[in-house]
Amino acid sequence: MKTKYRFTVASLVFLGLSGLSFGPPTATVKPNIIVIMADDMGFSDIGCYGSEIPTPHLDNLAKNGTKFTQFYNAARCCPSRAALLTGVYPHQAGMGEMVVTKVKDRAQENPYQGWLSRQTATVAEVLKTAGYQTFMSGKWHVGEERVDWPLQRGFDKYFGLISGATSYYEVLPGRLMLEDNEPYNPPKDFYMTDAISDKAVEYISSNEKTKQPFFMYVAYTAPHWPLHAPDEEIQKFRGKYKRGWDELRKERFLNQQKMGLFGKKYALPERDVDIAAWENTTNQDEWDLKMATYAAMVSRMDAGIGKIVEKLRANGQLNNTMIVFLSDNGACAEVLDARAKKDLGEAAYAISLTTPAGQKGSYTTYSKEWAALGNTPFRMYKQFTHEGGIATPMIVHYPNVIKKPFQTSQVGHIIDLLPTILEVAQVKQPLTMNQQSLKPIEGKSLMPILQGKTRKGHDYIAWEHFDNRAIRQGKWKLVGMKGKSQWELYDIENDRTETQDLAQAHPEIVAQLTEKYRQWAEKVGVRK
Repeated sequence: MKTKYRFTVASLVFLGLSGLSFGPPTATVKPNIIVIMADDMGFSDIGCYGSEIPTPHLDNLAKNGTKFTQFYNAARCCPSRAALLTGVYPHQAGMGEMVVTKVKDRAQENPYQGWLSRQTATVAEVLKTAGYQTFMSGKWHVGEERVDWPLQRGFDKYFGLISGATSYYEVLPGRLMLEDNEPYNPPKDFYMTDAISDKAVEYISSNEKTKQPFFMYVAYTAPHWPLHAPDEEIQKFRGKYKRGWDELRKERFLNQQKMGLFGKKYALPERDVDIAAWENTTNQDEWDLKMATYAAMVSRMDAGIGKIVEKLRANGQLNNTMIVFLSDNGACAEVLDARAKKDLGEAAYAISLTTPAGQKGSYTTYSKEWAALGNTPFRMYKQFTHEGGIATPMIVHYPNVIKKPFQTSQVGHIIDLLPTILEVAQVKQPLTMNQQSLKPIEGKSLMPILQGKTRKGHDYIAWEHFDNRAIRQGKWKLVGMKGKSQWELYDIENDRTETQDLAQAHPEIVAQLTEKYRQWAEKVGVRK
């Protein structure tokens, strides 16, 4: 009897070590998870989505992983980050609009409060309960006060920008960078993108001896304005953009068609009426410099991602690490002017006006002209709910699950990332945290898609940001713009580029989706 008992225990130990146990895997078997987010990057701005900008490291992740063609963010930085971290719609997380710098009242939460709701748990808070190390390098932008900082919301280590946009070379007035909970003062040779990449690599190194799995959120500020990049990087692209936005937009669209990015042939929308034809543009060298700088910012980010991947490969963790890459919104059409004066102050603003794009002291954007290129083939831009504002490239690289690379047109939303991560980590969302009842997760795991299956998706997904609004159900998408009472209706399956408004032809569909949107808006707390 005694011998039999020993044999049974030995058998169970063997099964556990070989990964065949019936219980949860040990910490050493659980996968690492890295989410990488670009800031203000357009749908077509990386090579594997049609760009002329070389992004070999992201292209390689896509070549050996899953590439999504119908994945959505939440139209702007703060809402997207809140949804990613919590798995609920931005309004449910308290980020229906933008972050606030000073919280006036914490007693009564609301959908537009500007800091993460206490009735949500961040992905870091949940994974910590399952033995994960949690790291973040990059832009936070979902809470300016100490109680809302990353270390107070579940991260073990943090480095980066608490605030929104700043210089890539220094911390501007009114902005805050931290290392853990302490203010960080950049050295003279500082460049934000490199610093974020290097700190991410450092965190991977620091975790090697712990034998714990890790979750890491790498939130680049690139390629968000201001247009800043090392000169040697910019020079690689100088002159290449004198071909102009018209020709390059057509070229990217042709690239997308050749690579089969879309299952059907869509029409490329006409150039925005506010954008001049390239041949009629007089300051072409200045426009070339702006886009060359933007391309340099994307290229430098890709190189940093390459460092992260190489570190994982070197320490043998790449196959057991899920890497997700996406952008927080579409390309940005903003111009700065008054905003630049406010951010910099009078004296620095005056200097910025005579400083070429890319250099320290400059403070400019690439405007609607190049943003339209970035969002090829879609209409509109960041903050709008047309496809140009909410469609993102999305890549998932996870060799232990994705055995054969593929592209998918199955629809996903940024709220789906948290439940996907929890399923990969074999962790259940708790009902309460810090003595607070948690709101139910709205997202649905993407794991069936990653496993090559057809996922039963959402009945519908919806958006609202500064009264730009939309709802998509199946092939139909209803879109509303701030200041306009009439809805637009698109057959998104056959007209993804939103060139044919079918609202008048299908009033019954408009009525059905309007009611769906009303119900959703009431549920999440959209202002009436």
